[in-house]
Amino acid sequence: MEELETKKVIALMSGTSCDSIDAGLCEVMPDLSCKLIKGINFKYPEHVREKLFEIFGGKCDLKDICQMNFVVGKCFADAANELIREHGKPDFISSHGQTIFHYPFDDKLDGISLKSTLQIGESSVIAQETGCMTISNFRETDIAQGGQGAPLVCFADEKWFKGVNAIGKNVTVQNIGGISNVTVVSPDCSTFGFDTGVGNIMIDYCCNKFFGMPYDKDGKIAADGRICESWLNCLLEDEYYYKNPPKTTGREYFSIKYIENSLKFAPDNPKDVITTLTALTAKSIAQAYERFIYPNVIPKEVIVGGGGAYNPTLMKLLRSYLPKHIELKTHEDYGISNNFKEVMAFALLGYCTFYGIPNNLPACTGAKKRVVLGKIVNGEQ
Repeated sequence: MEELETKKVIALMSGTSCDSIDAGLCEVMPDLSCKLIKGINFKYPEHVREKLFEIFGGKCDLKDICQMNFVVGKCFADAANELIREHGKPDFISSHGQTIFHYPFDDKLDGISLKSTLQIGESSVIAQETGCMTISNFRETDIAQGGQGAPLVCFADEKWFKGVNAIGKNVTVQNIGGISNVTVVSPDCSTFGFDTGVGNIMIDYCCNKFFGMPYDKDGKIAADGRICESWLNCLLEDEYYYKNPPKTTGREYFSIKYIENSLKFAPDNPKDVITTLTALTAKSIAQAYERFIYPNVIPKEVIVGGGGAYNPTLMKLLRSYLPKHIELKTHEDYGISNNFKEVMAFALLGYCTFYGIPNNLPACTGAKKRVVLGKIVNGEQ
């Protein structure tokens, strides 16, 4: 294997919430530690974001998807170029892209599995617009090996909390983005993880629907409402929460139609809707731990990252649903950005692709074996 060297990587991603393109200039070291040099939240142009939500809602045709693959690629390149103008070219770019559909179910067509995923943001456009080698398409190889293509950030969690910065105790690393996912890191067992269910996706939708706001800033709306326990219990009966890991989910399952159907049984006060949905995120995480983690590992800490870490009401509810002996911390307590943690993770994944290091965890994705994820497109010669 080629000797590892420190590399500067611009990592790009846009998550389930699609609120911005998160771009981060990172330094990835040979011990697989990662340092964030600069992170930015690059806003999609207004009509591009609107078109993406039309695609999420199925209000599109093949032409829209074809065109938006290149449009989003240009937007990702623009985000990268903003960092390049300030810091110069990186060694390469690592792009997750924008997921528009994720189908982790092993249905068959003529005996052939329909398990699949699609991220747009054409890497050839990124490479040509920036002049940088671009690594992308991380999920497909895992699916080709029988996995679900997610969650992939578990790989970084293992390296950072069990490897270079080993903390020597059982922890869960909980990301709360549009969807919530957890990684269990322990010195006593193999790393495993899964999507626990909704994160901010239902909260954000209802904040926009009832209050004309993109999200519940600082959890203020949820703090003013009350939890409707009967509706909360109804929401928690969804079959996804009972499904055994490995498992992954997304906007395809917790869709606009799903949310609107759920709202038929919601309380009349819109503030109570937001409060109850915030409780749903917190309680579904806590129940996932009870069902799928505590029988194997009792964590000492829950380390939260993602947008949910900035919602004090959500964090307070999560604290109330977790056993008292478990400490609740955030990624910032370990020198990792709550906002750019996933960007840092994809910088690491790209670094491993560059050097041919297997970068999936089958215990998290369900793949048959460890493989090197990602495809490489060269920039301008």
